[in-house]
Amino acid sequence: MGLHTTWAVALFGVDGVLVEIESDVRGGGLPNVQLLGLPDAALQESKNRVRAAIRNSGEHWPQSCVTLALSPAAMPKTGTSFDTALAMAVLAGAERVPPGRLEGTVFFGELALDGRIRPVRGLLPGLLAAVAGGMRRAVVPLEGLREAKLVERIEVLGAERLEEVIAWARGMGELSREPTADPGSAPDSSEAPDLVDVVGQPDARWALEVAAAGGHHLLMVGPPGTGKTMLARRLCGLLPELPVPRALETTAVHSVAGELSEQAELLRTPPFVAPHHSISVAGLIGGGAGLARPGAVSRAHNGVLLVDEACEWGTKRLESMRTALEEGEIRLSRTEGTLRYPARFQLVLATNPCPCAPARDIDCQCTPHARRKYLAKLSGPLLDRVDLRVRMRPLSTMELPGHEPPESSSRVRERVSRARRAAIRRWENHGWSSNSEVPGPELRREFPLPEEATRLLDRGLDTGSLTARGVDRCLRVAWTLGDLDGVERPGPEHVAAALQFRGRTAP
Repeated sequence: MGLHTTWAVALFGVDGVLVEIESDVRGGGLPNVQLLGLPDAALQESKNRVRAAIRNSGEHWPQSCVTLALSPAAMPKTGTSFDTALAMAVLAGAERVPPGRLEGTVFFGELALDGRIRPVRGLLPGLLAAVAGGMRRAVVPLEGLREAKLVERIEVLGAERLEEVIAWARGMGELSREPTADPGSAPDSSEAPDLVDVVGQPDARWALEVAAAGGHHLLMVGPPGTGKTMLARRLCGLLPELPVPRALETTAVHSVAGELSEQAELLRTPPFVAPHHSISVAGLIGGGAGLARPGAVSRAHNGVLLVDEACEWGTKRLESMRTALEEGEIRLSRTEGTLRYPARFQLVLATNPCPCAPARDIDCQCTPHARRKYLAKLSGPLLDRVDLRVRMRPLSTMELPGHEPPESSSRVRERVSRARRAAIRRWENHGWSSNSEVPGPELRREFPLPEEATRLLDRGLDTGSLTARGVDRCLRVAWTLGDLDGVERPGPEHVAAALQFRGRTAP
């Protein structure tokens, strides 16, 4: 009996840290188990789970003093994903399994009392951290093998029970290398709704196309039944497929949130998240007991977040998104540490113009003060971060079916893709992929527009109708409009159109 080592991963948000588990099994004294390294309550309980799982797997628990040290010792450890690694560390320390196959191997999985290895959240970011830490091999729960296969440059093995891992470590068996086939669950082949379903609303359709082409935030104001939610739900169908690095980021967030499907495919389609207006601040930006879980804004990373009925949300929840809109990430500080969750998403706000929300403005029973108070829930600083604003009107008879059919998503997507490719060619040397990502100082310094094109923006600054942030956002929209028109550089007409987008929601 002596000192042996296994490896696990501790997750902080979507950032993983490799954890070395040292086991010291010594004779003499009363048999006991000491777990060191700032474990939380769930991890402290793992001592009993591991003991029962080892015994129920046909092995003997050492009647000795067992010390398990998790390093880095000063870093808090949370969760139940350490169970399998702890069990193998105990058996290696008791010299029940040889240490050869344990070298360079990281273990994931929660143990049931009968020795079953249960799946855990955050498997994908944990494996990415293992690769970064130089691990050669990973043993994961069999149910998570499909998700684990998304990570390259590491050998991934799946196990259903602890005795399978023990036999593998002794060289008496092999673990699964391919996920089990599940004929009862086919991949989700559903597509985003098509724009052809939306009748009329040419201004809103154009704003949606501009938002898709440049990655801009969008606000739609209009009475019920004008198609605000329908349009928002069709935005993801206009967006290009996520490149592999961004798809891995998105899939990692959903893995931590426990929302990956059984197929555990790489999420190449931009996610669409539409929380209810009763959601809490913690549910929106992340939170919970202990180390916080990702919220709706992080689950919408690289996709679309729809805030429907925005004026019903309340100021506190709306204002909590301001930092994410500006910085593209959420930082949550807890006693156990500070977590970072990515949150670079497209925000779509949809709201009625007033509390009574009649089909026609002429039928509104609200006082001017009530209308202003209602829309004032969308604060100036929040609206200043929204690039496109559009006012939607009730349908007219000329827009009803029977006239020229509306464009489909596929035709609009072609124009969006051309504009996106133009933006990528322009910004790729700078590390940006869309117009909305370009910092204002870089946009003005490296790609200045002629004076005649920016004269309207200067006038807006002089009159106070535009802030400096608003000028930057108008410039970004102008570049997107230029990309949609196929020009090398936006002109005065594009700047004027971008400026007009910021003033279309007045009642």
